[in-house]
Amino acid sequence: MPLLPASLIEPLWDEFATLIGSAQRPEFAPDHPWGCHRRRIPDRVVFDHLIAALVHGSGYERIATPGCSDRTLRRRLGEWAGAGHGPALLRICLAAYDRMIGLDLHDLAVDGAITKAPCGGEVAGRSPVDRGKQGMKRSVASDGQGIPLHLVAARANDHDSPLLEPTLAGIVDMIGPLPQYRDLRGGEDFPNVHLDRGYDSSKSRDLLDLLGFDAHIAAKGLPAPIQAGRRWPVERLHAWMNGYGKLRRCTDKRKVIVEFYLYLAAALTVIRRLIGRARSRYRWPTRPSTRRLR
Repeated sequence: MPLLPASLIEPLWDEFATLIGSAQRPEFAPDHPWGCHRRRIPDRVVFDHLIAALVHGSGYERIATPGCSDRTLRRRLGEWAGAGHGPALLRICLAAYDRMIGLDLHDLAVDGAITKAPCGGEVAGRSPVDRGKQGMKRSVASDGQGIPLHLVAARANDHDSPLLEPTLAGIVDMIGPLPQYRDLRGGEDFPNVHLDRGYDSSKSRDLLDLLGFDAHIAAKGLPAPIQAGRRWPVERLHAWMNGYGKLRRCTDKRKVIVEFYLYLAAALTVIRRLIGRARSRYRWPTRPSTRRLR
């Protein structure tokens, strides 16, 4: 049984193969001093193993096969993550979604989620919700429908408020300048940012005003259900991303590797939502007949 539906993996691999230039790579290393070498493991084989690591969260020794060792996985993963292919892949997926469905950029939401990082590392710290064990925090910005726009990895003991600026600033790098809207009276209407009470401070409000956002922040001391607002899309997005074992329990120590997995999971989320919403708008030969992807 496949780890993920082929309708998700195939379009993702097509774009990723173009990014890494998989078709132009020779089978043997041309600069080898003896003129020969072991055949290079195909990039598609390594990619499938990394998808297995993302879904299951297993160590590389457990998912390694006779045709692809754990050292090959680590080496190839370091190359791809260091080259910045993770953000580029998410940028391509967001452009496709915006062209076919359209991003809801009038109401944005930002929130953080804490997960486990038992091996420590550059983005691991004492978790305040797990008895001081090593944990990792991801700060995610989403549009009004829960589509991930940008992600930031940090330590579990980092407060959400300082992560707000890099999370929002990265949206411009992903999708370009945010559009400006007009209200019913013809005035200028800035995009709304919905935040929970952890961001309720004058520093956060001044930052949002400087960046050109309208702040909608839950006030401290009031019951949450009364002021839920439009934060539920980003909270649902965190639930979607926690479906990947590597994000629930990350054993990688380097920040660039952790962020690569975050962007890979976000790209898969965008593709899944794109296919789900495009079913009722478009027709194509491989269009799924049910809402459940196979």
